[in-house]
Amino acid sequence: MILTTDPQTLAPQSVPTPNNSEQNFTPKPKFIELPVAPRNASPVPELTSIHSVKGRGPYGNCRYRGNCGGHIIRDLLRYFQPKSVLDPMMGSGTCRDVCRELGIPCHSMDVRKGQDAADRASYADCEPVDFVWMHPPYWRMIRYNDDPRCLSNAPSLDDFLDRMELVLRNCQGVLRPRGKIAVLIGGYSDRGRYQPLPHLLVARAIQVGLWPACTEIIRFQHGNTSSRKTYQSSFIPRLHDVCLVFERV
Repeated sequence: MILTTDPQTLAPQSVPTPNNSEQNFTPKPKFIELPVAPRNASPVPELTSIHSVKGRGPYGNCRYRGNCGGHIIRDLLRYFQPKSVLDPMMGSGTCRDVCRELGIPCHSMDVRKGQDAADRASYADCEPVDFVWMHPPYWRMIRYNDDPRCLSNAPSLDDFLDRMELVLRNCQGVLRPRGKIAVLIGGYSDRGRYQPLPHLLVARAIQVGLWPACTEIIRFQHGNTSSRKTYQSSFIPRLHDVCLVFERV
C-alpha cells in the first residue's frame, strides 16, 4: 500500500544546496510505503494503527480551532459498533454529526454549556453508554476561553492530568461493561520542554482501572495549521496525534 502526501503535510526531505548552506533546503514530496495489514475478521479492514485520511468530512465546524475531522470517529464507531455514545467535550459537534450519520444516539456535553466533564454532577442526565469519544483541549496549547474549568486553562501540567483523571473516572462511571473510551491527544513543546501527553495519560488511565483495548492509532494531521508556518528555531515537527482506546479492567 502506498500513501502519497504533499510536502506541506509531511516534513520535507532535506537536501543541502551546492554551497552546503544549512539554511537552504529543497523540499521534495514523500511517498510512504505502509506495511501490508494482515487479513482478519475486522468489520473495518482499512482501520489500522496508522490512520491517514485527507479532509475532515461533513462533520463539525472547520472554523472551530483545534478540532479534528470525523473520519477516525466514524471508523472507530463502525468497528466497535456501540449502541450509544458520550462526547463530554463536544467542541464544534464533530462526534455528534458522525453519530447522526450512523444513526447512533449521542449525548454531548461541553464546558461552554456549563457542563464540566471533570465534575460528576454534569453526568446526572447521562444514561449508560457503550462508547465515549474524547478530544480534550491540550494544556496551554490553545486558550479557548477564560473559564478555569476548561482544561486548556489548567495552571500546571499536573493539574491538567489530575482533571483528565477525573474525566476518565466520570466517563468510566457511565460506561457499560466492555464499553470503550477513546481519547485523541498529542504531544507538543511548551516553553522549550516536550510534553508527552499520550504517554502521561496512559499512566493515569491505568491508575483509574482502565486498560488499552487495542493498539494506539497514529493519526496523521493533514492540513494542520502549524504545517503552513515557518519557524526560526530548529525542532523535529510532529505530524500526528494519537488515539488511545481504553476499556475497564
